[in-house]
Amino acid sequence: MAHLIETMAYAGDTPWHLLGHQLPPKQPIEVWARTAGMDWTIRETPVRYMTEDLDAPEAIQPLQTLETFAEQKVLYRSDTRAPLSVVSSRYQVVQPRAVLEFYRDLTEIGGYEMETAGVLKAGRKFWALARTGKQVVLKGSDVVDGYLLLATSCDGTLATTVTPTTVRVVCNNTLSIALDGTSNAIRVPHNTRFDADAIKRQLGIAVSQWDNFMHRMKALSERKVKSKEAADYFLQVLCGPHAGEAVREKHGTEQPGPPHDRALKKVLALFEGQGRGAELAAAKGTAWGLLSAMTEFVDHERRARSREYRLDSAWFGQGAALKQRALDRALQLTS
Repeated sequence: MAHLIETMAYAGDTPWHLLGHQLPPKQPIEVWARTAGMDWTIRETPVRYMTEDLDAPEAIQPLQTLETFAEQKVLYRSDTRAPLSVVSSRYQVVQPRAVLEFYRDLTEIGGYEMETAGVLKAGRKFWALARTGKQVVLKGSDVVDGYLLLATSCDGTLATTVTPTTVRVVCNNTLSIALDGTSNAIRVPHNTRFDADAIKRQLGIAVSQWDNFMHRMKALSERKVKSKEAADYFLQVLCGPHAGEAVREKHGTEQPGPPHDRALKKVLALFEGQGRGAELAAAKGTAWGLLSAMTEFVDHERRARSREYRLDSAWFGQGAALKQRALDRALQLTS
């Protein structure tokens, strides 16, 4: 099976997805670009096609003409010349190197530290993740660090997105900072030029939500839950807000059955003690423990074709949506 991740680099401990080449701390952007496989550019050319003169006499070879379709263009890699996508002529490309350059002043003078960077789907998607230096310790030495994730695509599947993110250190669970159903991510669609300086001006507002977000996480760690609440929580997160009612009407039981039965059993087991950090005071029998079990399930346990697919889903796809639903539902328990 072809890997989704073309190349990846990381500094410090091995990341939760167990992928990439290790770098010493505090390496310059140039080293990150080379090791993470982001030292190439996206080139573009108009879409062209061949036409034939079908009215020419049979004895004469039909004349072929190369025509241009100006409304679309082909994007391809400068190093391998491999095609990446066909997009509108108005599509604004963000280069792999630009993703890393975004962090240059943040790491050199802002106290940030690069932690991972890499390329997904043969170059169609790429990202960089940096530690912000913010940290909170919940009860029982449950440490949560703050990060900033910048990711983009060149095939239209992902806007250029800057997302404040948290990582629970004990299990490397990732969770985007979002409150009241609203993400703090900053998104730049590809019909708009990516202005790094403008994004950094907006970041002040997004990053300022850290204290408020972690205050809400502390409230989760103080909200005790009973086993019935835990089962309802996981059922609603995995199957939808009215899952319990629908399942009872159909089967006369609260067990969802395949395909969610395995997931429900696994996430309950994580919450009840099998999860990394499940026995810490902040997580044991609390709403924080519910949320942590769900994020661990998505990041580490949810079925996926490979680690690469799991990473893509956990950050950008169905896994990310599932974690957001888990967060929203957990916050409802403290409202």
